[in-house]
Amino acid sequence: MFVQIDSLTKTYGTQNAIDNLSFIVNKGEILGFLGPNGAGKTTTMKIITCFIPPTSGTVQIGEHNIHEHPLEIRKKVGYLPEHNPLYLDMYVKEFLRFAGEIQGMQKNILDKRIAEVIALTGLEREQHKKIGMLSKGYRQRVGLSQAMIHNPEVLILDEPTTGLDPNQIIEIRNLIKEIGKNTTVIFSSHILPEVEAISNRVVIINKGVIVADAPAHQLKKMANNANHIRFSIDKKGFNTQYLKNQPGVLEVIHESDTKFIINTDTDIEIRKTLFEECIKQGFVLMRLEVESFTLEDVFRKLTLS
Repeated sequence: MFVQIDSLTKTYGTQNAIDNLSFIVNKGEILGFLGPNGAGKTTTMKIITCFIPPTSGTVQIGEHNIHEHPLEIRKKVGYLPEHNPLYLDMYVKEFLRFAGEIQGMQKNILDKRIAEVIALTGLEREQHKKIGMLSKGYRQRVGLSQAMIHNPEVLILDEPTTGLDPNQIIEIRNLIKEIGKNTTVIFSSHILPEVEAISNRVVIINKGVIVADAPAHQLKKMANNANHIRFSIDKKGFNTQYLKNQPGVLEVIHESDTKFIINTDTDIEIRKTLFEECIKQGFVLMRLEVESFTLEDVFRKLTLS
């Protein structure tokens, strides 16, 4: 089932948490929703799941929209908030039964579904324990289970790997990919490599607006086609203006009087030009290193503004 976000704005006082946000998530797609703290990710997800209303704009899920059919949307959407709300004194199966009953599931269907989600999320050994006895990783699995208990067509996951150790993160990633085979998934994260590992497509927002919307492999290509070139010279006084004017050079950063970084947005060959410029100005090139941009660099470039 598709999710269409159309001109969505949410204002708190004089501040826009999200500002005229529009994008579509297609049926069966896993969308990575990325942005720094305060970018508007959680606000967007709360609006999609009908927890809070927008100031303007709308969200359409299938034939239903959040203004006219909020109850129908809640039936079709599963939601795992960033701060996973669980009843710690309840047993795992008891809690899942409670979640299913809230969704209006019939007992004979619910019994079978509880067994299915327990198996899917790897909770077999923990299903008879109280939630309060579980580790952070298993509590996240319980949260995922309750989000999926009613077999939703759309799954919204807000920072599902927060606080997990590396092994647990990989397990949750694999679980999300498995779920995404039959469900439209939107999940948020601060970490672009994590999003790349799971998603078909990435939307990055900053200060409530979209700054990138592309398949994950295109963002990866953007990173691979750019370089840091670090160099140092023998004395201070080097004039970087000629280098700054070269095609493909984004910036020349002065780390110190004798150390510099050239950032490029293409795979241009700048080393020969740099060497010649050092000779022209009477400097000795003491060090030269080329480093590929990482996905984190792309994220920083798009969101540090």
